[in-house]
Amino acid sequence: MKVFDSSRIGVAQGDLDLFSEFEQGGEMWTGQGPRERRRRVEFEQAFSEPPSVQVALTLWDMDNTHNQRVNISAQAVSETGFDAVFRTWLDTKVARVRVSWMAIGPVSDDDRWDVT
Repeated sequence: MKVFDSSRIGVAQGDLDLFSEFEQGGEMWTGQGPRERRRRVEFEQAFSEPPSVQVALTLWDMDNTHNQRVNISAQAVSETGFDAVFRTWLDTKVARVRVSWMAIGPVSDDDRWDVT
């Protein structure tokens, strides 16, 4: 469990088109080459420490003749942003992916002073 020692908690959220590769015959769609896509998300306002981040698929356009394998995660989480990471492997063919994300964490409070 992550416990925030703050009276102010911020919530940031958004959507991100991670990739669309079927029109250009990209590697995710052909099943060849690197099978990971990573995009940096920057928060509009920084948290006072790294927040908890949840990432979910909101659009998943896949070829139905192959197995559907997916790993979606938030990595490199910092006070200012995170990397949304999508991975697949073997014969899975992915045309496009969109993710929704939410970050929850402490934000600074101008009325709270550190007097130590």
